[in-house]
Amino acid sequence: MHVLLVVAACALAAIGQTASSKPNILFILVDDMGWGDLGANGGAGVPTPRMDRLAREGMSFTQFYTASPICSPSRCGFITGQFPARWRITSYLQTRAGNRECGQADFLDPKAPSFVRAFKAAGYATAHIGKWHLGGGRDVTDAPKFAAYGYDLGLGTYESPEPAATLGLKSAPWEKQTEPQQVARYDRTRWMVDETLAFAKKHSAQPWLVNLWLDDVHTPYVPSDEQRVTAGEGVGTAEYRAVLRETDRQIGRLLDGLRDLKLDGNTLVLLAGDNGPQPSFDRKRTAGLRGMKWSLYEGGIRTPLIVRWPGVVPAGAVNTATIASAVDFFPTLCSLANVPPPDGASFDGEDLSAVFRGGKQPRSKPLFWEYGRKPALKGQKGLRAFPYPGEPDSKSPNVAVLDGRWKLLVNADGSRAELYDLVADPNETKNLAEAEADIARRLTERALAWRKSLP
Repeated sequence: MHVLLVVAACALAAIGQTASSKPNILFILVDDMGWGDLGANGGAGVPTPRMDRLAREGMSFTQFYTASPICSPSRCGFITGQFPARWRITSYLQTRAGNRECGQADFLDPKAPSFVRAFKAAGYATAHIGKWHLGGGRDVTDAPKFAAYGYDLGLGTYESPEPAATLGLKSAPWEKQTEPQQVARYDRTRWMVDETLAFAKKHSAQPWLVNLWLDDVHTPYVPSDEQRVTAGEGVGTAEYRAVLRETDRQIGRLLDGLRDLKLDGNTLVLLAGDNGPQPSFDRKRTAGLRGMKWSLYEGGIRTPLIVRWPGVVPAGAVNTATIASAVDFFPTLCSLANVPPPDGASFDGEDLSAVFRGGKQPRSKPLFWEYGRKPALKGQKGLRAFPYPGEPDSKSPNVAVLDGRWKLLVNADGSRAELYDLVADPNETKNLAEAEADIARRLTERALAWRKSLP
């Protein structure tokens, strides 16, 4: 009998260990949040104490790159672990006519890899809450439902196959005329946080995954009168400062809610921006980095990343050495949570789980980007195939490669090659294409060969 009790106790201990090794996953993606928007990164003069607290409790990365300087392909990179152009998503998804102008798909192919689908197959309850923008809305009425990508629950905005009524079934959030059941623009983040906490509570007996993709920091900024009054002084407009402070407040309320539910100890929280800011307010929102949204310069693709998992991710760590990417999320999360990736999965990203645990791991292959295949359309109302920055010195060549300290940008026709040493010159002020001709030639060949391999 004693032996049987020991065996049973060991079995229960093993079950508990297995359960704790599958953390809940909370991925907070903030629309258009610049590298310098966070106080923890130097700040644009707007207090962000709750997100700064998250950084103190976890690890922040100084070299994190999104997969694109615009929303739809950026989100594709997070979901698939692959460069978004592989799936013919190269600009923001819009009307069918606009998508044709970009030479892109109308929605993310459900045959594409999805880390959400992998986690669902491993027993996770899964939810998407907030901005989707990977297909659906406008006149694209045949986009796959959220379930096709692995979600049990989908509460999207109007740019999704299944918009939540509270967020507006057909209305953009900034329109003056709202639907009767629609919450005000300034109240959307509060509602999304409430839904996230409700989902976490409902599924607290099993591991869960929530993609909470917020959109208040996307222009036009529409705070409430009360939020505007408390915006304070600082960089940019009062409207910008108000919505950033409110986003920070609601993220703090979310973190406090997880603590109250006693779920924060085994929840892996990831906070990132989907692309650079627009406007940059004279580069204050990029902390001096050149570029902004719609640009392949650093300000358009380098965004904040904070990761917190108590007892696993070192608290208060600032990782300045690792080049991390959105396409790393899929293999890294699978490794951290002991979730098997799909059979035969081929990722453009790398497993950085050792880095998240506090170790070191140099990147083994370069990162690539493409943005801007056509000029902005003129005289065709409603069609903007590829928006470009209007701020000085921010419009970049349309292909880029990052290999260690070297970043090269070049147009797809081989013109305008620019080479930067990001260790010595993170603000990309000195083009070394002539001074380092051999490096420039090698990286140009790699970038253009990659570009030619795309659909």
